[in-house]
Amino acid sequence: MAIAGLIFDCDGTLVDSEGLAAQLLQQLLAEQHIHLPVAEVLKRFRGVPFAEFLGELAEQYATVDTPRLAHEFRSRSLPLLRDQVQEMPGAVAFVRDAQLPICVASNGPREKIETNLRAVGLLDVFGSRIVSAYEVNAWKPSPQLITHAAEVLGLAVETCLLIDDSVPGVQAGISAGAQVAGYGDTDFSAFAGEANFYTVRDFVELQQLVERLSS
Repeated sequence: MAIAGLIFDCDGTLVDSEGLAAQLLQQLLAEQHIHLPVAEVLKRFRGVPFAEFLGELAEQYATVDTPRLAHEFRSRSLPLLRDQVQEMPGAVAFVRDAQLPICVASNGPREKIETNLRAVGLLDVFGSRIVSAYEVNAWKPSPQLITHAAEVLGLAVETCLLIDDSVPGVQAGISAGAQVAGYGDTDFSAFAGEANFYTVRDFVELQQLVERLSS
């Protein structure tokens, strides 16, 4: 089935924000005397609901003050992203040149999504076509976020291509019945053999995939 619309994850797909977030979280945890490498923080944090990440920390570290951690992260991450976040290589040109309807579907709060998109000059391109998990009360890997994004586009979810860099995001897309492109260097081997699942290392490969699937 030919694709008719594109649904993008935001963090780690359109913008290179996850490393910045992991560094900030490492710093905040160190302030509570919990010391983890940035790579470990990123592995735990990437693609999962923030509340789930906090819950897992609380189970492992009895002394962690999760409300304080959440408050500090939210208040300090937005200025950090506004000033330092960069596009994933080729993302801005790809989105601006897209010939299909586009939408963002992210586990993050709307304010964070808009901050990221504004920082790289894409907020005006997406306009109101932004779906936050906090507004639909469904976080990846739940398929509801993806089906809602398809509704925003006015398309059947089967005709949408989700582009996502995380395992939970890919699982959400597959469960929703969308076509899915696993983006970047994440290990997506768990989805090998899944119908309508593809891997793309960068936006050059994504362009080639979109051209193939939309023709």
